[in-house]
Amino acid sequence: MKTVLMVAEKPSLAQSIAKILSGVRSRTPKRYRHHSQRSTGQSTVAHKAAPSPGNMSSHKGLNGTCSVHEYSGTFAGQPVRFQMTSVCGHVMTLDFLDKVDPAEQFSQAPTEKKEANPQLNMVKFLQVEGKGCDYIVLWLDCDKEGENICFEVLDAVLPVMNPTHSGEKTVFRARFSSITDTDICAAMARLGEPDHNEALSVDTRQELDLRIGCAFTRFQTKYFQGKYGNLDSSLISFGPCQTPTLGFCVERHDKIQSFKPETYWVLQAKVNADKDRSLLLDWDRVRVFDREIAQMFLNLTKLEKEAQVGLPHVYLSRLLGAGVDLGCLWLEE
Repeated sequence: MKTVLMVAEKPSLAQSIAKILSGVRSRTPKRYRHHSQRSTGQSTVAHKAAPSPGNMSSHKGLNGTCSVHEYSGTFAGQPVRFQMTSVCGHVMTLDFLDKVDPAEQFSQAPTEKKEANPQLNMVKFLQVEGKGCDYIVLWLDCDKEGENICFEVLDAVLPVMNPTHSGEKTVFRARFSSITDTDICAAMARLGEPDHNEALSVDTRQELDLRIGCAFTRFQTKYFQGKYGNLDSSLISFGPCQTPTLGFCVERHDKIQSFKPETYWVLQAKVNADKDRSLLLDWDRVRVFDREIAQMFLNLTKLEKEAQVGLPHVYLSRLLGAGVDLGCLWLEE
């Protein structure tokens, strides 16, 4: 029996997807017709996948963090054993090969891929789980980062998978928008291929972040040392994402510091369901800054004995659950 390795981006997603595809969350097994579909620019192949409900077993992997969920089913018209597991975000990270002069970090300094978290032994874990597998289905997040992680997983798994025969396709990409039975089953029925160009764009972004971030961090750290007495200048980091975020924080801080409070008026109504239960209602307009306008609305309210009240769904459910008769609510003067 052939083996299909499936990899998600997080352990919790792997468990949820495995439960859906194995039929654990379904009272009756679901069947999918086997057909082929080709879309513009990328091929998608639909697979018959009829799991036996409730036959999933799980165990921890060698790194102690990622679980492996196993169940039997069919794939490409043949009985297979599915192994569903995950990574924990990026498998690899980019770093300089050796310590170099900051001036060389922009272009000349060589870089290399290293494990993002060596303590997880993610590469070894993927190789152990992927050894002897015949197919791999990638369930990484459907964005550029997820596409990049797809190829990080493939770099670890492909060398230990069983060899292909007659050009048989063994690598598949699942694309989904939510963790629901409908979306997951539809993604499994129409598997595509990982996008290498999107993965390369992330590699480029990582290298730019590394070169620019390291160079400017060292420049800033040296530049500000000794210039301000109360500044901890042991490390002043720079990053293409970090620096704009810091700008937003500073802008918000300045607005808070320059804020001048202004008097305003609000209108509130107390609604009685009976003698023992009441509800304080908020004004849909929230507040006004003109007392005369607030007094005008108050006078208009006092002339009315009934009013239409809009309640958020969660509060409406609570009131109905408590037996409140919403048809007998009134305004209290």
